Amino acid sequence: MTEYLSVSTLTKYLKAKFERDPYLERVYLTGEISNFRRRPNHQYFALKDEGAVIQATMWAGQFRKLDFELEEGMKVLAIGRISIYPPSGSYSINIESLVPDGVGALALKFEQLKKKLAAEGLFDQRWKQNLPQFSKKIAVATSPSGAVIRDIITTVQRRFPMSQIVLYPTKVQGAGAAEEISGNIRRANERGDFDVMIIGRGGGSIEDLWGFNEEIVVRAIFESRIPIISSVGHETDVTLADFVADSRAATPTTAAELATPNTKIDLINWANEQESRLFNRLTHLIKIRRERLEKLSQSVVFRQPERLYDGHVQKLDRLCERLTVLTENKVANMKHRYELSANRLIPTYSKIVESKKNKTEQLYQSLLLLDISKIKARGFSLITDENGKIIKSVSDVKKGQALDVELTDGQVKVEVK
Repeated sequence: MTEYLSVSTLTKYLKAKFERDPYLERVYLTGEISNFRRRPNHQYFALKDEGAVIQATMWAGQFRKLDFELEEGMKVLAIGRISIYPPSGSYSINIESLVPDGVGALALKFEQLKKKLAAEGLFDQRWKQNLPQFSKKIAVATSPSGAVIRDIITTVQRRFPMSQIVLYPTKVQGAGAAEEISGNIRRANERGDFDVMIIGRGGGSIEDLWGFNEEIVVRAIFESRIPIISSVGHETDVTLADFVADSRAATPTTAAELATPNTKIDLINWANEQESRLFNRLTHLIKIRRERLEKLSQSVVFRQPERLYDGHVQKLDRLCERLTVLTENKVANMKHRYELSANRLIPTYSKIVESKKNKTEQLYQSLLLLDISKIKARGFSLITDENGKIIKSVSDVKKGQALDVELTDGQVKVEVK
């Protein structure tokens, strides 16, 4: 009797077969990315060629390890294992590793990063700084033992020996190179006294030059306040540092030439240029001043200078008239007030004076009554002892004492009996 299998049983059987098959445990595929839409975590897309399509899954852990951006239509080399998804009965590949096919991973990463940074405007010409004509102090970030620094020193000493070179010893390839390059660019900017900076190294493969393609280096060059000359590799080598730098030199010697003047020729040209600029500036300034003087000389002020103070004279007349009126009003008001006060105070003052006069007369009469001559004229006398002391009582004298008796018409000496 024939035994029928359920779909689930068949699918489970095939899944077990796939998982146990040594040829499907690790599969190496080449194909084209299809139906790719980036998701927050795990990625789901397809690999296809001219004749077939296979669904692909890449878990978040493996996807984060990619050092390039997946794009629709990109040809890739994939390593993974084949499995079946029972609910749909479809088979797929779980990708463990993925690299670009046809071009190297670094070349692809270079193009993708170049595209990204260009879209941000980091390579725009408007951000480029002009190189100084006379550099007194030059910073150099490169290997201290390579030919680059020797070529730069030789060229600077030949062309402009007054320039000072400050070397920032820098690792220019391998792990940590990008961090050292960007770090030295920042340190030179923090010092703040450099006129120009040269970064560079000799030629090499794309792997050797990769430190100058790293995003942290490109952004450090872009943010630098010091103009930067990039001299990386040979003339045919191109790095992202070349695109963002303020100037690019094919060789270290060329970089040094860009950073320094040709002493005699450049100084003469500079002096001639300054003379020409000064002459043009003064000529233009004189022309502007002359035109302004002519315009002013035709103005009303110079043709009729008395009009300058017409307004002030009129204002002064109005103020004088106003002052006169105010003064007259003030005087009239004060006069009126004084008259009113006088009319109120005169009767009062008259009464006070009369009262004071009567009182004075009374006091005068009282004083007359107290006059000693008046008292003596009425028959009284004034008796004093030999010392002039007035005798007021019989107890003040003694028998035989000599006294003076003052009468109204003379004085008599007496003796007490």
